[in-house]
Amino acid sequence: MRHLCHTEMKFICLTVLIISGATDSRSEQYEVVGPADTVFAVAGEDVILPCSVKPSISVVDMRVEWFRSDLKNSLVHLYEDHDDRNTEQIQSYRERTKLNHQELQRGNASLKLSSVRVSDEGRYKCFIQSKSWSGDATVDFIVEAVGSPPVITVDGFDDTGRLYLQCESEGWYPEPVLEWLDSEGVRLSSETAETHRNEDGFSVKHTLTVYERDSKIHCRVKLKHHMLETLIITSSNMFHLWRTSAILFSVIVVLSGFAAVLIAVFIHKYREHSQLQTENRRIKHELDELLQSQKIPKVITHLETDMVNATLGEDSANACLIEPEHGKEVIYDKTEP
Repeated sequence: MRHLCHTEMKFICLTVLIISGATDSRSEQYEVVGPADTVFAVAGEDVILPCSVKPSISVVDMRVEWFRSDLKNSLVHLYEDHDDRNTEQIQSYRERTKLNHQELQRGNASLKLSSVRVSDEGRYKCFIQSKSWSGDATVDFIVEAVGSPPVITVDGFDDTGRLYLQCESEGWYPEPVLEWLDSEGVRLSSETAETHRNEDGFSVKHTLTVYERDSKIHCRVKLKHHMLETLIITSSNMFHLWRTSAILFSVIVVLSGFAAVLIAVFIHKYREHSQLQTENRRIKHELDELLQSQKIPKVITHLETDMVNATLGEDSANACLIEPEHGKEVIYDKTEP
């Protein structure tokens, strides 16, 4: 009897070990898989960050967590107990992350990120956990912001036939590469190069000198996966046209300056004349007030614009006088006091 019990115990223990080993070996077969390469996206677009379980099994009943391994308090998206639970999600990701619940049944836990921003760039972790096993995968994500098309301007020229060109563009991320190329596609060396960074990304500005001849000059601004290019065609006719335009512009500037001087002189003379008239009216008004206040006889000449001061005695009987200096006839208007 004891031998039988002992044999049954061995059988039960062996069965438990076999089942446990089979379960463990089965759980060890599952693996969380991410993308083989870095994921790239353009700012403003939507992107899928890949993550899945191999071999394919449903993860509907599991915990799926996306977070940033390069940040603290880095929860990007959490799925648990058959629902999305993002109360502790990073604020900048609110309303921009999504798991496809139907795809979870096929073991696909890829995350959709909408309206990508430059700040989204970083290293992500996809963590999946069941009651018996867990695993994670890493996703490196790089964001590119394509800036404005490059603009080529003629910054000057001289009599030796050299043209000074400038190319600039802004709004790029990460820092772009600006290249000059001739009509054969050969790179030309920039004489000066400036790069600045602000909230909108990187801006670049390079200069180049070319000589008077028929040629095509390309300005190319590029990132790893994106490129914008602008072309300018320089020719002898264009050079002479710029030279003629510059001469005409200089003549116009000189004539405009001369006209401005004449206008300024005219305005100055006009103001002086106006001030003189105003002063004459003021003096005349003050003189009239003075004559009235002193009860001095008013003297009027035949010309209304001229005025002569004369003092007559009370017993004067002359009704008219002749001004010695100008020979004008003066009328005496005697007013009773």
